[in-house]
Amino acid sequence: MSKNSRLVYSTDQGRIKETDEPSQPSTPTDGIIRIWKESKGRGGKVVSIVKGLPLAGSELKTLAKKLKQACGTGGAIKDGNVEIQGDHRNTLKTELEKAGYTVKLAGG
Repeated sequence: MSKNSRLVYSTDQGRIKETDEPSQPSTPTDGIIRIWKESKGRGGKVVSIVKGLPLAGSELKTLAKKLKQACGTGGAIKDGNVEIQGDHRNTLKTELEKAGYTVKLAGG
């Protein structure tokens, strides 16, 4: 190497910081499902976010599909939360209460 060059990227060291802790859920589960309305970072488009569901894996996918069909719109699962396109908080609340969950409307 010459005097004027410097190291920009190297894979020599491997991972810099290793974590031994298991990942924490994005929201604590206190038995209450909260439905948020959010539009930040989405170009003004509104999404309804269902947080605090005590489900994972295929059960969460099945419930998300059922909620999307009830609202007649699309959505996704991100970080254990179900995101539904549009402001469908009241529809989501009634569907989740039918399924036996305790639900609160939160945010926005």
